[in-house]
Amino acid sequence: MDTIRVQTAQNVDLEYEIASIGDRILAYLLDAVFLIAYLVVVMIITAIIFGSGLDHRYIGWIFLLLLPYLFYDLLCETLMDGQSFGKKLRQIKVIRIDGSQPTLGNYLLRWLLRLVDIGLSYGGVALLTILINGKGQRLGDLAAGTTVIKLVKRTEIKDTIFTNVEDTYQPVFRQVVNLDDKTIEIIKEVLNTFLDEDRHGLTRQKLTLKTQRVIENKLGLKSGMEAKPFLQTILKDYNYLKGKI
Repeated sequence: MDTIRVQTAQNVDLEYEIASIGDRILAYLLDAVFLIAYLVVVMIITAIIFGSGLDHRYIGWIFLLLLPYLFYDLLCETLMDGQSFGKKLRQIKVIRIDGSQPTLGNYLLRWLLRLVDIGLSYGGVALLTILINGKGQRLGDLAAGTTVIKLVKRTEIKDTIFTNVEDTYQPVFRQVVNLDDKTIEIIKEVLNTFLDEDRHGLTRQKLTLKTQRVIENKLGLKSGMEAKPFLQTILKDYNYLKGKI
Protein backbone atom coordinates (compact mmCIF):
# COMPACT_ATOMS: atom_id res chain seq x y z
CA MET A 1 0.00 0.00 0.00
CA ASP A 2 1.38 3.43 -1.00
CA THR A 3 1.96 5.89 1.82
CA ILE A 4 2.69 9.56 2.34
CA ARG A 5 4.57 11.25 5.17
CA VAL A 6 3.09 14.24 6.99
CA GLN A 7 5.20 16.37 9.33
CA THR A 8 3.48 17.78 12.43
CA ALA A 9 4.23 21.14 14.05
CA GLN A 10 6.48 19.23 16.50
CA ASN A 11 8.63 17.95 13.58
CA VAL A 12 7.28 14.43 13.99
CA ASP A 13 6.76 12.46 10.78
CA LEU A 14 3.48 10.54 10.63
CA GLU A 15 2.89 8.06 7.86
CA TYR A 16 -0.54 7.71 6.26
CA GLU A 17 -1.89 5.25 3.71
CA ILE A 18 -3.16 6.56 0.39
CA ALA A 19 -6.94 6.11 0.35
CA SER A 20 -8.06 3.09 -1.62
CA ILE A 21 -10.28 3.30 -4.69
CA GLY A 22 -12.97 1.51 -2.68
CA ASP A 23 -12.90 4.16 0.06
CA ARG A 24 -13.14 6.94 -2.49
CA ILE A 25 -16.04 5.32 -4.33
CA LEU A 26 -17.92 4.75 -1.06
CA ALA A 27 -17.29 8.36 -0.02
CA TYR A 28 -18.62 9.50 -3.42
CA LEU A 29 -21.77 7.39 -3.01
CA LEU A 30 -22.34 8.71 0.52
CA ASP A 31 -21.99 12.27 -0.78
CA ALA A 32 -24.52 11.42 -3.50
CA VAL A 33 -26.98 10.37 -0.78
CA PHE A 34 -26.46 13.68 1.03
CA LEU A 35 -26.97 15.62 -2.21
CA ILE A 36 -30.15 13.74 -3.10
CA ALA A 37 -31.49 14.40 0.39
CA TYR A 38 -30.64 18.10 -0.03
CA LEU A 39 -32.48 18.27 -3.37
CA VAL A 40 -35.55 16.64 -1.81
CA VAL A 41 -35.51 19.23 0.97
CA VAL A 42 -35.15 22.05 -1.58
CA MET A 43 -38.13 20.73 -3.54
CA ILE A 44 -40.25 20.48 -0.39
CA ILE A 45 -39.35 23.99 0.76
CA THR A 46 -40.03 25.42 -2.70
CA ALA A 47 -43.41 23.66 -2.89
CA ILE A 48 -44.38 24.93 0.58
CA ILE A 49 -43.41 28.54 -0.16
CA PHE A 50 -44.56 28.89 -3.76
CA GLY A 51 -47.04 26.07 -4.20
CA SER A 52 -47.59 24.97 -7.80
CA GLY A 53 -47.60 28.45 -9.28
CA LEU A 54 -43.91 28.71 -10.13
CA ASP A 55 -42.87 31.15 -12.85
CA HIS A 56 -39.76 33.01 -13.96
CA ARG A 57 -39.88 35.28 -10.87
CA TYR A 58 -38.76 32.43 -8.69
CA ILE A 59 -35.90 31.17 -10.85
CA GLY A 60 -33.41 33.27 -8.89
CA TRP A 61 -34.65 31.79 -5.63
CA ILE A 62 -34.36 28.23 -6.91
CA PHE A 63 -30.89 28.88 -8.33
CA LEU A 64 -29.79 30.26 -4.95
CA LEU A 65 -30.98 27.11 -3.20
CA LEU A 66 -29.14 24.97 -5.75
CA LEU A 67 -25.78 26.71 -5.26
CA PRO A 68 -24.74 24.45 -2.33
CA TYR A 69 -25.54 21.45 -4.55
CA LEU A 70 -23.47 22.76 -7.47
CA PHE A 71 -20.48 23.76 -5.31
CA TYR A 72 -20.82 20.95 -2.76
CA ASP A 73 -17.35 19.40 -3.12
CA LEU A 74 -15.52 22.72 -3.30
CA LEU A 75 -17.37 24.15 -0.30
CA CYS A 76 -16.97 21.03 1.83
CA GLU A 77 -13.27 20.49 1.14
CA THR A 78 -12.48 24.16 1.71
CA LEU A 79 -14.52 24.52 4.91
CA MET A 80 -14.03 21.02 6.33
CA ASP A 81 -10.25 20.69 6.07
CA GLY A 82 -10.15 18.58 2.91
CA GLN A 83 -13.21 16.48 3.63
CA SER A 84 -16.77 16.17 2.45
CA PHE A 85 -19.40 14.45 4.58
CA GLY A 86 -18.78 11.23 2.69
CA LYS A 87 -15.02 11.50 3.14
CA LYS A 88 -15.50 12.21 6.82
CA LEU A 89 -17.57 9.06 7.28
CA ARG A 90 -14.91 7.03 5.43
CA GLN A 91 -12.11 8.76 7.40
CA ILE A 92 -10.27 10.03 4.35
CA LYS A 93 -9.23 13.55 3.37
CA VAL A 94 -7.51 15.59 0.67
CA ILE A 95 -3.91 16.58 1.31
CA ARG A 96 -1.09 17.97 -0.82
CA ILE A 97 1.35 15.40 -2.15
CA ASP A 98 4.15 16.93 -0.03
CA GLY A 99 2.04 16.38 3.11
CA SER A 100 1.06 20.03 3.61
CA GLN A 101 -2.39 21.60 3.79
CA PRO A 102 -4.04 22.31 0.40
CA THR A 103 -4.85 25.89 -0.55
CA LEU A 104 -8.10 27.22 -1.98
CA GLY A 105 -6.45 27.07 -5.40
CA ASN A 106 -5.72 23.34 -4.95
CA TYR A 107 -9.32 22.63 -4.00
CA LEU A 108 -10.57 24.75 -6.90
CA LEU A 109 -8.48 22.83 -9.45
CA ARG A 110 -9.72 19.49 -8.08
CA TRP A 111 -13.32 20.71 -8.29
CA LEU A 112 -13.04 22.10 -11.82
CA LEU A 113 -11.58 18.87 -13.19
CA ARG A 114 -14.31 16.73 -11.61
CA LEU A 115 -16.27 17.40 -14.80
CA VAL A 116 -13.67 15.44 -16.78
CA ASP A 117 -12.69 12.95 -14.07
CA ILE A 118 -16.17 11.96 -12.97
CA GLY A 119 -18.90 13.94 -14.72
CA LEU A 120 -18.35 13.29 -18.44
CA SER A 121 -16.77 9.85 -18.05
CA TYR A 122 -18.95 8.54 -15.22
CA GLY A 123 -15.80 8.18 -13.10
CA GLY A 124 -13.92 6.18 -15.75
CA VAL A 125 -11.13 8.73 -16.23
CA ALA A 126 -10.66 9.10 -12.47
CA LEU A 127 -10.50 5.34 -11.96
CA LEU A 128 -8.04 4.79 -14.81
CA THR A 129 -5.80 7.67 -13.71
CA ILE A 130 -5.68 6.48 -10.09
CA LEU A 131 -4.80 2.94 -11.19
CA ILE A 132 -2.01 4.11 -13.51
CA ASN A 133 -0.64 6.87 -11.26
CA GLY A 134 -0.03 4.77 -8.15
CA LYS A 135 -0.31 7.72 -5.77
CA GLY A 136 -4.08 7.87 -5.46
CA GLN A 137 -4.34 10.81 -7.85
CA ARG A 138 -7.05 11.47 -10.42
CA LEU A 139 -6.57 14.22 -13.03
CA GLY A 140 -7.76 16.87 -10.59
CA ASP A 141 -5.23 15.70 -8.03
CA LEU A 142 -2.40 15.66 -10.59
CA ALA A 143 -3.21 19.24 -11.59
CA ALA A 144 -3.58 20.42 -7.98
CA GLY A 145 -0.66 18.43 -6.56
CA THR A 146 -2.93 16.64 -4.10
CA THR A 147 -3.96 13.14 -3.14
CA VAL A 148 -6.42 11.54 -0.72
CA ILE A 149 -5.22 9.75 2.43
CA LYS A 150 -6.76 7.49 5.04
CA LEU A 151 -6.85 9.11 8.48
CA VAL A 152 -5.46 5.98 10.06
CA LYS A 153 -1.85 6.72 10.86
CA ARG A 154 0.65 3.96 10.18
CA THR A 155 2.97 5.64 12.68
CA GLU A 156 1.17 6.55 15.89
CA ILE A 157 2.39 9.45 18.04
CA LYS A 158 2.75 7.08 20.98
CA ASP A 159 5.31 5.13 18.91
CA THR A 160 7.51 8.19 18.41
CA ILE A 161 9.62 10.36 20.70
CA PHE A 162 6.83 12.95 20.76
CA THR A 163 5.49 13.93 24.19
CA ASN A 164 2.69 16.44 24.60
CA VAL A 165 3.96 19.64 26.26
CA GLU A 166 1.89 22.65 27.30
CA ASP A 167 2.73 26.03 25.75
CA THR A 168 3.27 27.42 29.25
CA TYR A 169 5.74 24.66 30.17
CA GLN A 170 9.06 25.81 31.66
CA PRO A 171 12.00 23.48 30.88
CA VAL A 172 14.08 22.28 33.84
CA PHE A 173 17.18 20.82 32.18
CA ARG A 174 18.20 22.87 29.16
CA GLN A 175 21.16 20.55 28.62
CA VAL A 176 18.79 18.04 27.00
CA VAL A 177 19.38 19.70 23.62
CA ASN A 178 22.72 17.85 23.63
CA LEU A 179 20.90 14.50 23.55
CA ASP A 180 19.83 12.81 20.31
CA ASP A 181 16.53 11.30 19.21
CA LYS A 182 17.78 7.75 19.75
CA THR A 183 18.55 8.44 23.41
CA ILE A 184 15.12 10.02 23.89
CA GLU A 185 13.52 7.00 22.22
CA ILE A 186 15.29 4.70 24.70
CA ILE A 187 14.08 6.82 27.62
CA LYS A 188 10.50 6.59 26.38
CA GLU A 189 10.79 2.81 25.99
CA VAL A 190 12.11 2.55 29.55
CA LEU A 191 9.20 4.63 30.87
CA ASN A 192 6.69 2.53 28.95
CA THR A 193 8.26 -0.55 30.49
CA PHE A 194 8.06 1.07 33.92
CA LEU A 195 4.28 1.38 33.49
CA ASP A 196 3.86 -2.35 32.93
CA GLU A 197 3.05 -3.74 36.35
CA ASP A 198 3.90 -7.39 36.97
CA ARG A 199 6.12 -9.54 39.16
CA HIS A 200 9.22 -8.07 37.48
CA GLY A 201 8.49 -4.61 38.85
CA LEU A 202 11.72 -4.51 40.89
CA THR A 203 13.79 -5.23 37.77
CA ARG A 204 12.01 -2.46 35.90
CA GLN A 205 12.71 -0.04 38.73
CA LYS A 206 16.40 -0.89 38.60
CA LEU A 207 16.39 -0.32 34.85
CA THR A 208 14.82 3.11 35.35
CA LEU A 209 17.39 4.04 38.01
CA LYS A 210 20.24 2.92 35.76
CA THR A 211 18.84 4.95 32.86
CA GLN A 212 18.63 8.00 35.13
CA ARG A 213 22.31 7.67 36.11
CA VAL A 214 23.40 7.31 32.50
CA ILE A 215 21.46 10.42 31.43
CA GLU A 216 22.69 12.45 34.41
CA ASN A 217 26.29 11.51 33.61
CA LYS A 218 25.77 12.34 29.96
CA LEU A 219 24.39 15.78 30.83
CA GLY A 220 26.85 16.37 33.68
CA LEU A 221 24.26 17.00 36.38
CA LYS A 222 22.80 15.58 39.58
CA SER A 223 19.06 16.12 39.63
CA GLY A 224 18.16 14.89 43.10
CA MET A 225 14.87 13.65 41.63
CA GLU A 226 13.39 10.18 41.65
CA ALA A 227 14.07 8.20 38.50
CA LYS A 228 10.64 8.18 36.88
CA PRO A 229 9.82 11.92 37.34
CA PHE A 230 13.37 12.75 36.16
CA LEU A 231 13.03 10.80 32.91
CA GLN A 232 9.55 12.24 32.31
CA THR A 233 11.00 15.74 32.77
CA ILE A 234 13.80 14.96 30.32
CA LEU A 235 11.22 13.93 27.72
CA LYS A 236 9.20 17.10 28.20
CA ASP A 237 12.26 19.34 28.18
CA TYR A 238 13.58 17.76 25.00
CA ASN A 239 10.26 18.05 23.15
CA TYR A 240 9.75 21.64 24.29
CA LEU A 241 13.25 22.88 23.51
CA LYS A 242 13.64 20.99 20.23
CA GLY A 243 10.30 22.37 19.11
CA LYS A 244 11.65 25.89 19.56
CA ILE A 245 14.77 25.30 17.44
